[in-house]
Amino acid sequence: MAAPISLLLATRNRGKLGELQQLLDGLPVRLLTADDVGLSHLDVAETGDTLLENASLKAAAYGAASGLPTIADDTGLFVDALNGRPGVRTARFGGPLKLLDALRDIPAPRRAHFACVIALRLPDGSQQHVTGTCPGQIMFDMRGAGGFGYDPVFQPDGYDQTFAELGEAIKNPISHRGLAVAALAPLLKSALGIG
Repeated sequence: MAAPISLLLATRNRGKLGELQQLLDGLPVRLLTADDVGLSHLDVAETGDTLLENASLKAAAYGAASGLPTIADDTGLFVDALNGRPGVRTARFGGPLKLLDALRDIPAPRRAHFACVIALRLPDGSQQHVTGTCPGQIMFDMRGAGGFGYDPVFQPDGYDQTFAELGEAIKNPISHRGLAVAALAPLLKSALGIG
């Protein structure tokens, strides 16, 4: 069996790292972080107007600096009653409590969807991307201790629990990131000649 191929993950978010490690389990890749390759100093401003632009910016910067195949993602929570906010600014919005406060006068169902774009940058500089989307609604309070970010307030369609209550075994395959990684797997196999 061939040695696993090193794949750099362009994030400092430990929650994303753990989730992606689980989702990529079974592929012959060794997921590396910026710390692993001496790039902990690299800070890429997410100045794009879309998830794709931000993921591409991060993948390009980390990939060029490392010379490794690199994946970067950007994720947003798009709430209908807030005209799509926080959207591309989700990470800087202020968290789930601020979201609940912004929606305090909005009745159920408070429709929303999570979207995740993953950009794959190859050592030759070329990029490809995949997207995953998970529709659902925003609850009226925080529920569950699992997950991270907005997981305690987001209930995916078809379930009566939030992402934070579902547990990773149920959440990961149906989540926006899980669906994006499922689309990424064949791309990785083809682009990196693995699997």
